[in-house]
Amino acid sequence: MASALSSIGDPNFFKKGVRHLKKQDPLLASLIDRHGVLPFAPEGEMFQSLVESILTQQLAWSAASAIIGRVKTLYPGGIIDAKSLYATPTSKLRKAGVSPQKIRYLKDLSRRVSREKLDLEALKVAKDETLLEALDEVLGIGPWTIHMLMIFTLGRPDVLPVDDLGIRKGIQSLYSLSEIPEKEEIEKLAKNWHPYCSIASLYLWRHQDSTKKMLEVKLNIPAKTKT
Repeated sequence: MASALSSIGDPNFFKKGVRHLKKQDPLLASLIDRHGVLPFAPEGEMFQSLVESILTQQLAWSAASAIIGRVKTLYPGGIIDAKSLYATPTSKLRKAGVSPQKIRYLKDLSRRVSREKLDLEALKVAKDETLLEALDEVLGIGPWTIHMLMIFTLGRPDVLPVDDLGIRKGIQSLYSLSEIPEKEEIEKLAKNWHPYCSIASLYLWRHQDSTKKMLEVKLNIPAKTKT
């Protein structure tokens, strides 16, 4: 069984999870064989990852990236810490392109962390359920944001983002379902993936990306050549 401290950033642990998934799910096994062992390394610091998640909500990546870059210039070395963010005047954040609603979210997060009402260091090693409950209380942070943090920043091994459209479409494609599956159907299909749902999720995202690229190629109409 994977412990709370197990990380899919450990190559040996990742390979162990791949072997488990291949044994438990023939369709997932074919997907894994197609892509091989995926390279993966958790990235980012927990507080800054949450800040960037809030800033990217409902924005195209290019626009979000520009805002994140402008916000980082407000802090020495581009490092955003809770006390500094909480002390930053709203006018400066607005000038950087942050919406009033997101400023409210950022202030709530930074207030909780700077006043030690939210202990991110303790949450790094807390159980998944404890982490979800604690962060879900913060304004602007919901299950999807927390799931992304758990996988891509903390490397938690058994996370299944059932609300993520890429995961849902990936499962629909892989299992040849007539409709995009809902939470209950996803959990039923994934019952044998535990305790390595995060690794399965990475393969489903890769599958969805590959399928999208294949469709783009198939639907591309070559330009007519002059005769």
